[in-house]
Amino acid sequence: MSSAALGRWMAIDLGDRRIGLALADPTGTIASPVGFITRRSGHRVPLTALINKAVELEAKGFVVGLPLDGRGEEGLRALEARRLAEELMKRTGMDARLVDERFTTTAAMRAIKLLGGSTRGRKGDLDSVAATVLLQFALQIEERQHE
Repeated sequence: MSSAALGRWMAIDLGDRRIGLALADPTGTIASPVGFITRRSGHRVPLTALINKAVELEAKGFVVGLPLDGRGEEGLRALEARRLAEELMKRTGMDARLVDERFTTTAAMRAIKLLGGSTRGRKGDLDSVAATVLLQFALQIEERQHE
């Protein structure tokens, strides 16, 4: 199995205010940002909006960022990610994989700054790039496991 096993998957980077999204190309090689979904503070994850976006983008599955702390342990945010992955699988019949998302936002900020950009006033873009970093990492893991 190659990285094409993931194929056109959608990555989800959960945040309190925004949920960053990214999509892999049909070959499962390249991840690209596809925007974000605004989340009302203190409310549940907008599951229907995520599913609708996946259908619109013709996603075949989900990569959900698993937020771990600095020691690699799970907290309440990780529980929310696990519940989201389970609910996505239950409602869509598609696979949902959890991937460690530590440092994705930092890597996204670094990438934007290296390209001469700024994150000021562009938090949604940052969240989408973080989802892209997450998905690219998942694609690389898949590729290494099946070499």
